[in-house]
Amino acid sequence: MSSGNLLTDNPELYEARFPDTDRLAGRWAADCLRRYGSGPRVLDIGCGTGRDAAYLHDTGRSVVGADLSEAMLTYARTHHPGPAYVRADLRGFRFPEHSFDAVVCLDSALLYCHTNDDLDGFLASCRRSLVPGGLLVAEMRNGAFFLGRTELLDAPVVRSFDWQGVAYASTTTLHVDRAAQLLRRTRVWTADDGSAPVEQRSAWRLLLPQELRYVLAAHGFEVLALYDGPGPRTEPAWQEGDAPGARLDGDRLHLVARLTPPT
Repeated sequence: MSSGNLLTDNPELYEARFPDTDRLAGRWAADCLRRYGSGPRVLDIGCGTGRDAAYLHDTGRSVVGADLSEAMLTYARTHHPGPAYVRADLRGFRFPEHSFDAVVCLDSALLYCHTNDDLDGFLASCRRSLVPGGLLVAEMRNGAFFLGRTELLDAPVVRSFDWQGVAYASTTTLHVDRAAQLLRRTRVWTADDGSAPVEQRSAWRLLLPQELRYVLAAHGFEVLALYDGPGPRTEPAWQEGDAPGARLDGDRLHLVARLTPPT
């Protein structure tokens, strides 16, 4: 069995496995930016294949998409042109001060900040890059969902799909590493083309809502909205006109925070 990240190493396969033909994630982010009065300059950090960055660009904003994966950035430049794409680590990135009116961080990318130092590095980078009053818009898993709930942990999840004549299957197992406060994922990919199985291991930080409020405040951010749904990956999914919810019980967490101007 070989190891690697089959999806992030193969962006076209990633989009086949996780299609977003209606651009729900980008539309939700754009709605947040309009709703809370963001200026036009946006950083999409952890931009992946560039779908959401390109959607925000197409709404008339000036967008920079940043990711650590060169494969993703190369794909984004070709398939989702418009934004400027640069390589950057979300745990510590550096742009000129006050470069952006908003930072967008979707699909649990923020949760790759596994340690408190990682999280401080991310928020310090956001604070430095944003104008006073700028927005942080993020969408991620909700750590509180795993307090006493095991339905996502009880059994492996098997999913399959076809792409370019090859049948792929993934078997995903999740478990909670309480000491590290991480949700660890093991995913084994198989294909019917004779290739060896691929095992991928990754993890997300499990942030609780009150913990998130605390660390944001410590970095000078005021939380404007924090809720579980509706969002681009909830059931039912967010639709145009939907207002932020009031609960924090579901698997997803949606955040809008404003960088407080210095007094």
